[in-house]
Amino acid sequence: MSVSTPPRWVIVGNGENRRVGMFTDAARAMAPAEIRVVEWRDVLSEGGCDFRDDEIVRLESPGENLEVDRLLRGSSEPTRVEGSARWYARFLDAARSLRGGFRLDDTDDLAVLFDKRRCHARLSRAGVPVPSSPTSGGGASVRGWADVRSLMRAAEMPRVFVKLAHGSSASGVLAIESTRDGRLRATTSVEITPEGHLHNSLRVRRYTAEREIAHIVDRLAPDGLHMERWIPKVSQGGRSADLRVVVIGGRATHSVVRTSRTPLTNLHLGGARGDLADFRAAAGEHWVTALSICEQAAACFPATLCVGVDLLPVVGWRRFMVAEVNAFGDLLPGLSGLPEGPAAGLDTYTAQVIAATTRYHLARQSDSRETREGVPL
Repeated sequence: MSVSTPPRWVIVGNGENRRVGMFTDAARAMAPAEIRVVEWRDVLSEGGCDFRDDEIVRLESPGENLEVDRLLRGSSEPTRVEGSARWYARFLDAARSLRGGFRLDDTDDLAVLFDKRRCHARLSRAGVPVPSSPTSGGGASVRGWADVRSLMRAAEMPRVFVKLAHGSSASGVLAIESTRDGRLRATTSVEITPEGHLHNSLRVRRYTAEREIAHIVDRLAPDGLHMERWIPKVSQGGRSADLRVVVIGGRATHSVVRTSRTPLTNLHLGGARGDLADFRAAAGEHWVTALSICEQAAACFPATLCVGVDLLPVVGWRRFMVAEVNAFGDLLPGLSGLPEGPAAGLDTYTAQVIAATTRYHLARQSDSRETREGVPL
C-alpha cells in the first residue's frame, strides 16, 4: 500500500455516544475516509478485535452505555460508585484484547492513567509538580476511614482530597477539611441511599457527621483510594478556578478555565467555564510555565496521542501543580485551539485527526525506508 494512501479509521467506542459522532464528523470533514466503529460491548463479549496494519485505531471512553457499564462494573446500577476496581481490571483486559492496527494510545499508559496512585508517582519521578501524597505509587495503604485520619495527622494535612484510585469524572471524590477542635466537613457528589449504598449525583453535598464520612470511605476503600494534599487555588469572580489543558502530540493545544463555588470544578457538577483571557492576564509571565508543565506531564505518556491535564494554579499565580492526567479529557465542545498553538482555530477532534494522520504517515515512511534498506522490521 502506498504511504500516501488515506488511512482507514477505526473508533472503538459506544456508537451512540457524542464523542464518537464528533470525532467521525471531524475525520470526514478533513478528507474522504473509511471509518468504522467497533462497539465496546462487542469487544467485551467477543474477547477482543483484530485490526489491519493500515487502520488507525482510536479508543473512546466506554462510558454512558448501560450494557457496557454492566459488563465492566458488574452492576446494573450505572450511578453506583462502588465497583471501580472491577471496572479498571476489565477495561484493561479489553484494551489488551485489541490486536494490530496503528494505535493512538498505549495499554501500559492506560494502566497508569487510570490508577491515580501510579500516575502521581510517574509524574513525580519525572519532576512534574504535583500535590504531596502519602499514597503515591502505592506507598501507604488506605483500608478505611481510620487510615485516612491517621495519614492526615501523620502528614500534617488538615485538608485533603480522597479519590478513588480508578475513578473518573469526580466519582467518589471527597474534599475533606478538619479543624483543630475535631470538626469535619466533606464535600462530594456521593449520595448515601437509605440502604447505605453510594451513588453519584449531579448535586454536590457536604457531610459534617463523621459517621457518614467514615461510611463513604469505608465502602470505597476496597476499590483502592488515593490521598493528596488539598492545594488552595486561585479564584475568578469569587469562584475557585483551575484549568483543563488538552495536549495533542506533545503540544498544549486547547485550554478551558473551570470555576466553581465548591472544591469540585467539574463542569457536570455545576462548574462553569471561566474567562481564559482574564486567567492568562492574571497568570502573566507564568502562563508559559503553566503550559510547559502540562506538556511535561503529557510527555510521561509518549505513546498516547492526546491527554487532558488538570492544572491547579496555586494562590499567588507563581506555582502550578498537576492534579490529574486524563486519557479521555478532550470532550470540550465548541472550544477552539489556543491562538499561539499548533491547533489555532481547530476543535480538539479536528486537531487530533491532523496529528494522528501525520504520525501515521511518518511511521509508514519510516517503515518504508527500513524495508528498502533491508533492515528487519
